[in-house]
Amino acid sequence: MQMQTVQHDTRYRQDTHTQADVSLVVTVRNEEHSIAPLMDSILAQTVRPAEVIIVDGGSTDRTPHIVRAYSDLLPVKLIEKPGANISEGRNEGIRAASHDIIAVTDAGVRLDPHWLEALVKTLSGEGSCADVAGGFFLPDPHSPFEVAMGATVLPALEDVHPDTFLPSSRSVAFRRTAWAAVGGYPEWLDYCEDLVFNLRLKQNGCRFRFVPQAVVYFRPRSTLRAFFVQYYRYARGDGKADLWRGRHAIRYTAYTLGPLLALLAWRHRTSHWARPTAALLLLAGAAYCRRPYMRLWPRLRGMPLPARLYALALVPLIRLVGDVAKMVGYPVGVWWRLTGPGPGPGPQKPQTETGSS
Repeated sequence: MQMQTVQHDTRYRQDTHTQADVSLVVTVRNEEHSIAPLMDSILAQTVRPAEVIIVDGGSTDRTPHIVRAYSDLLPVKLIEKPGANISEGRNEGIRAASHDIIAVTDAGVRLDPHWLEALVKTLSGEGSCADVAGGFFLPDPHSPFEVAMGATVLPALEDVHPDTFLPSSRSVAFRRTAWAAVGGYPEWLDYCEDLVFNLRLKQNGCRFRFVPQAVVYFRPRSTLRAFFVQYYRYARGDGKADLWRGRHAIRYTAYTLGPLLALLAWRHRTSHWARPTAALLLLAGAAYCRRPYMRLWPRLRGMPLPARLYALALVPLIRLVGDVAKMVGYPVGVWWRLTGPGPGPGPQKPQTETGSS
């Protein structure tokens, strides 16, 4: 597999790609099935980074071997740091970087060919005054389930408010001085680390620019179990960092009052208020799923009818599983914060892009 990948991509040896004084930092762990597409997409960039720093947090598969296979095609530096969390890995990679502009992405994505070019222009173009360039990401589904997952949990471009958008670190670039001014990524936090990093940059006066042309393609979770674990961890991170108290309180309230009202309406179904209550609950559920369905509908074109119906039926289920995962994970994080050493930035209200709240 490794030799096939390298042989396939030797076409990139002779090309006219330009190079920017940018260090690209990626953290990985056990990504043997996804690291080659990422490396190939780095090779295909219209503007390539001057160096690619891969920090491996302790892979037990062939990930380091595959990364090294690209060393004759890209200026790759592999740093092995077993046991490092994502924040520790990113900070380690940035400390080892040679350039003042740092781009960051994750394993498990593919970069649009113009991704780095768009970020670099934002930070180093004529008249640029930005400290942080936040790119966007789009779902890269491989099945009807993943189509529904992407439409339910990932925002579309029209959902984004550029002035309040906080980028994911799967698609971002920033100045080293900005990173240093806030002490880097919070190493005490295992999830939601990029959100806390963004909030600290904002609090420090850094100037953000949304760059919708800087797109990465991200594969949604492929099972409800994997999705539950993902959102459990997101909410646990919210609890650890003391984020979104209001949103979590609203969720607990809705999932307490909603079933209670439904039960009362059923038990007193002959009462004059039972039908209006039931109708109100159905309307609330429809409103909650409205935006995911709007994103999903155009993505159903070309799919067989059974696959379309399957994807449509998944939306409320995905909503429910995600909410349950958040309600389970958040108190775990709060308990950790109250009994552990980790600091937090306090509740904040800017827009996130992950939908994890």
